[in-house]
Order: sequence, then structure tokens, then C-alpha cells
Amino acid sequence: EFPELIQQVPEIDWAREAFGSSPDAVNFWMGDARAVTSMHKDPYENIYCVVRGHKDITLHPPTDIPWIPYKKYKPAIFKSSKDGFTIEDCDGPEVPWICIDPLNPDLENYPNYSNATKIQVRVNAGDILYLPSLWFHHLRQSHGCVSINFWYDMAFDIKFNYFNFLKNVSSLNDSCDKK
Repeated sequence: EFPELIQQVPEIDWAREAFGSSPDAVNFWMGDARAVTSMHKDPYENIYCVVRGHKDITLHPPTDIPWIPYKKYKPAIFKSSKDGFTIEDCDGPEVPWICIDPLNPDLENYPNYSNATKIQVRVNAGDILYLPSLWFHHLRQSHGCVSINFWYDMAFDIKFNYFNFLKNVSSLNDSCDKK
């Protein structure tokens, strides 16, 4: 959307060499301390660069999938109005989403989350974080934070197969617990 800005962002040579390609996407992020990204995972190798301010990131390795709770939610959109924002339901199938806040986990409803391996890191201005594909992450930021990340397509190799194996075994275990 901003070609004149993206031209000023150099490609990271060592990342291109490590992943064997240029990034699939370069994302620009800017916001204040109210911006929080719920926990999720991405199918990209992610090189995360903070330009100004800091990001506080909570990480979970893919092997934590048995302890990360998902629920299905109806799709919805935010609508802006003079009174703020409202949420309006949309048509479509329910969407699986991680239903726990790692900063304030509801261990009464999701006691298995206490088994998860929580890694917390602060990425300051000038720092770069490599966030491997399929790692769960939750982000908060300082006021006026500016960051750029580079997404490289993940290899659908043994890591992907192992993740799906754990996910499927976990869902089998969950269905057995409900019987």
C-alpha cells in the first residue's frame, strides 16, 4: 500500500540466504500501548524487527499444542460508530481461535494450560527476533511502537508433520476425555 515506504526497507541478506528465498510479505506495524494481538500461530518463518519502542511477546513452542485451548467462534466484524466500536456477526462457518490470554490465563476453565512452556521476551528498538513458523505468540507493545516483519514461506517438512501429529493426537485425547 505504501511503495515509497517499502523501498526504504532493505531485505535482510542473511535471512534470504537462510531461507533460500526473498520474503513472501513485508509487514509494517505501528500502534500504541492499547494494541494487543491475541495468541495465534503463523505458517511463516518470521523475522521481527522493532524500529521504535518495544514489543513484549509471549511464546509457546508448537509442542505445547496439547495445552493450548481452542474454541470455535462465529465470524464477526468491527463497525465504527460515534460511540466507539460495535461487533457485528457475519455469515460463514465458525472459526477456531485460541481462547486463552497467556497474561491472565483462566486456569479454572483451562487447567491444562498450566503445563505449557511460556517464554516471555521483550524486543527493543534495534532488536531482531526470529520467530519460527507454527510457534504460538501473543504480542503487546509500547506507545508509538513501530516494527517491520518479514514472512518467509515455511517448509512443509517433518516439522509440519510433527505439529499435525501432535494436534491430531491431542484432539483424539480430548474426544476420549469427553466420553
